[in-house]
Amino acid sequence: MATLKPLSDRIIIKALTAEEKTAGGIVLPDTAKEKPQQGEVIAVGPGRILDTGKVASMDIQVGDRVYYGKYSGTEVKLNGEELVVLRQDDVLGVVEAAA
Repeated sequence: MATLKPLSDRIIIKALTAEEKTAGGIVLPDTAKEKPQQGEVIAVGPGRILDTGKVASMDIQVGDRVYYGKYSGTEVKLNGEELVVLRQDDVLGVVEAAA
């Protein structure tokens, strides 16, 4: 089984599945579904190398649930799973659990 290790400030996200129904209960066909913009981080790179030679730490952690831009990143298929590889800067926000 192959694995994918992100480099630099890249992260690998497993996109959450698109909604099957609208809020009103209408079932959506595959062609009408929007591309998911939320996913779970499954791998994180070591961080971007700064001009000083130091490595900038990553703000995103494995297991975080994040929102990212609709057209951000590169979609890849590995071991039958569809993944998105993108830079940390392409992440719009991290979903935090309600207290």
